[in-house]
Amino acid sequence: MRIRKKIWNNDAEPIIVIMVVLMVLGTINVFSSSFVLGTTDYENPYHFLRRHAIVMAAGLLLFFVFRKINYRRWRPLQGPLMLAFIATTFLSLVAVLVVGTEVNGAKRWLFGAQPAELAKLVSLMLAASTLSTRIKRGKADSIFNVVNPKYGIIVVMAVLIELEPDMGTAAIVLGVPLIMAVVAGMSMKYVMGLLGLVAVAVVALVCLQPYRMARVKVWFDPWADAQGMGYQTVQSLSTIGSGGFWGMGLGEGVSKYEYLPEAHTDFAFAIFSQEHGYMGAFMVFMLLALLVLLCVRIANRAPDEFGQMLATGIMVLIAGQAIANIMMVGGLLPVVGVPLPFISYGGSSLIVTMVAMGMLLNICDHGRSLERHYDGPEKAEKEARDNKAYLRLVK
Repeated sequence: MRIRKKIWNNDAEPIIVIMVVLMVLGTINVFSSSFVLGTTDYENPYHFLRRHAIVMAAGLLLFFVFRKINYRRWRPLQGPLMLAFIATTFLSLVAVLVVGTEVNGAKRWLFGAQPAELAKLVSLMLAASTLSTRIKRGKADSIFNVVNPKYGIIVVMAVLIELEPDMGTAAIVLGVPLIMAVVAGMSMKYVMGLLGLVAVAVVALVCLQPYRMARVKVWFDPWADAQGMGYQTVQSLSTIGSGGFWGMGLGEGVSKYEYLPEAHTDFAFAIFSQEHGYMGAFMVFMLLALLVLLCVRIANRAPDEFGQMLATGIMVLIAGQAIANIMMVGGLLPVVGVPLPFISYGGSSLIVTMVAMGMLLNICDHGRSLERHYDGPEKAEKEARDNKAYLRLVK
């Protein structure tokens, strides 16, 4: 009888390991990229590290809590808990426009938190609920996947976020549910139609805001205005390039000395690349890619349609933010306020990411228990046959 050795006992273990590694790397990078700013602005080099550690502890607590809650409880519009969650998100999005704290010309903060981050979770829950029902009824290819009240709620949330203004987060809140509809099997003719509408909406929103049009122009040639609108992109590219293959070394990066704006938040990956080189950047990229692949595996093994679509939404959320941030830092996208999961400093974003991972592992746990339920007797019978064959061979 051949005994197969496994590195992991289940799909949850590698996800936890990847999360821990990314969080450790992110915490180290937050301190390395922020101690200069903490010293100059707050007279404490550990200012941002301390706040990041508190948020990370809260995120870990919520991660374990949400892993224990049956993911089916989060099926939207089914139960007072989810209704309260949706209502709270809506009220917060409205309140931030009225009494929110304004930073750099945008009202995104309410009592130290960003309500738009909660909208990311609500949007993918609403989309998972709609799409799972239509998959079960065999109507996943219909345009009515996205023409329904739940997707209407998503659109309203995206509009409220755009009014802050925060086009990057609004694109995620609306884009993740649309990608989920495509994954669910929407007909290609409807997909092309939706892409056309999205393209028209993006062009209109860019044209309505002069600073966005300026960002798009600078995106094509940031060196044309290297001391103005293109400054951040030019500094980001210079930061990445100066790291070389192996990097300058931990804490030795020079761009954080007030050369690169937002060095510990949206452009944290640039500082990481400068200090750890292309190899370090490649390691982070591979860890995120493995995390996405494991999300796909959990979605495929989910016990029901809602679990499949919810896991898919979480996968798209993580992958989408990672791709957008890395492309922005690398100058392949205009500057948008999208953090890199686990690496960038940011309280609300990190907490939402940890909550989403808790939901994902709860889906994984239910899929594993269902697999044991069905495969247990078969595996026991096979092991009994193998033991009998072994005894005959010995005799």
